[in-house]
Amino acid sequence: MPVKTVMAWSGGKDSACALWRLQRDERYEVTGLLTTLTEGFDRISMHGVRRELLGAQARALDLPVYEVWIPQGASNTAYEQRMGEAVRQMISDGVDAMAFGDLFLEDVRAYRERMLEPTGLEPLFPLWGAPTAALARRIIADGFRAVLACVDPRAVPAEFAGREYDEALLDEMPPEADPCAERGEFHTFVYDAPNFASPIAHTRGEVVEREGFVFADLLPA
Repeated sequence: MPVKTVMAWSGGKDSACALWRLQRDERYEVTGLLTTLTEGFDRISMHGVRRELLGAQARALDLPVYEVWIPQGASNTAYEQRMGEAVRQMISDGVDAMAFGDLFLEDVRAYRERMLEPTGLEPLFPLWGAPTAALARRIIADGFRAVLACVDPRAVPAEFAGREYDEALLDEMPPEADPCAERGEFHTFVYDAPNFASPIAHTRGEVVEREGFVFADLLPA
């Protein structure tokens, strides 16, 4: 029997690529997505993407979403409490594993493994160790389409907010920035992918700066 798996879903390119790889592997059956949203904003945490667009992604993938709501400025304790509630629900639903789009940060992987160890869920890392320069271009070549929803202007130009994640952007990327943004240089919203039923119609709204990050507000079209 395939391993029933939930994908930790940020709505960005890495989680989308990891999901696609799992769905093509007969050892796994992806049964849902898990996404953290921030109370009061109705948006995906850190990425700032509207919940309506998360719903559109879920419909395009024909997968349900486990929504984990965290308070604004949540402490790590509060985050882990809310995440624990979601994990218990997943286990009750028969889930065996949770997958992540992490690439190379050892401390992040170790934290996820430590948090899941008491639960019995298997942590999966489908993209782990992939050279990010090659992976970035592979993602684009494979048909993933995304825009930069949030950027850290200390790492990449603020003008990247709202831009397409494409070859031209990669060519302009500062050499010290990771092209897959594994260190948080930017966050993306995927609006089309090989496993989407159809592209997600959206428009690009205003660009705002908040708490040191620059966000491009993406609107359902």
